[in-house]
Amino acid sequence: MTYNPLSELSNEELRKIRDRIRQTKINVLLVGGTGVGKSSTINALFQSHEKKSDAVVGEGTTPETMEIGDYALENLVIWDTPGLGDSPEKDKAHQEKIVDLLHRKDENNQPLIDLVFLILDAGSRDFSSAYILIRDVILPNLDESDQNRILIGLNQADQAMKGHYWNKEENKPESKLVERLDELSQTVKNRIKNDTGLDIDPIYYSAGCMIGGEVLSRPYNLQKLLSFILDRLPKKKRVTIAFNINKNEANFQSNDGKDDYHEKAEQSIWNSIKEIAKDITEKLAKELGDIIIDPNNIKLAITTLLSLIKKAK
Repeated sequence: MTYNPLSELSNEELRKIRDRIRQTKINVLLVGGTGVGKSSTINALFQSHEKKSDAVVGEGTTPETMEIGDYALENLVIWDTPGLGDSPEKDKAHQEKIVDLLHRKDENNQPLIDLVFLILDAGSRDFSSAYILIRDVILPNLDESDQNRILIGLNQADQAMKGHYWNKEENKPESKLVERLDELSQTVKNRIKNDTGLDIDPIYYSAGCMIGGEVLSRPYNLQKLLSFILDRLPKKKRVTIAFNINKNEANFQSNDGKDDYHEKAEQSIWNSIKEIAKDITEKLAKELGDIIIDPNNIKLAITTLLSLIKKAK
């Protein structure tokens, strides 16, 4: 029988961990131009338990919208900004709203936004508006301790060379496309480093495409993207996001193979559980803090805990 480390905790201890997780909210600020795939990215990564098939961000809204919309999936809140690049006047108004949001505080007087997720189109060659946004809007309005909470995703990796050199059977880029994507990622990284001094490693991926129930392209590198999202969230909040991860495992199967991103994500969530335990009592911290478990047991522990949360609703 597989060992589950949570089985050693009492019902009262599990309840305390469960309640802390249920009371925690994660706020993600989603930024990107019109048509970069914000909606498809969020829907591929996460799912609403009430409306599993509905888009959770407003990619299909009119470009003229001037508002930032928030969409709650359980305790995960996505703040979707209007698309940039329509006009200098509209961009300025959008930027002012982003600044306002970055300065908001939560009920504990901490910054409301836990992660700024900027999505770019890997098929584009002009990211000037994104560089300006990071340099002049996002970075100056983040606390210094929160500047590592910026994540850049290059979506539509399969279209970076207009669909060429993408192996549809194996759902991965061929060598020439890998070279192009690596070069693009390095270019974005270098420009941001030169502009701001920040070291940010962009993640190239594809959110996939489905129209009318027909799968036109499958997701790629989503598990890597999820792993990087977890790394950039406050440690005590990482387990909260686990309840909203899309249950379609096929979305996370195709990755670049440079690391075991499944294990990294699960280990990150498990470490989050231990941090919550540390906050609650020293006893809980000791009971969980010294446990070293293999990836299968990590998954079992997390699944058990999320099942307890679900039953309590």
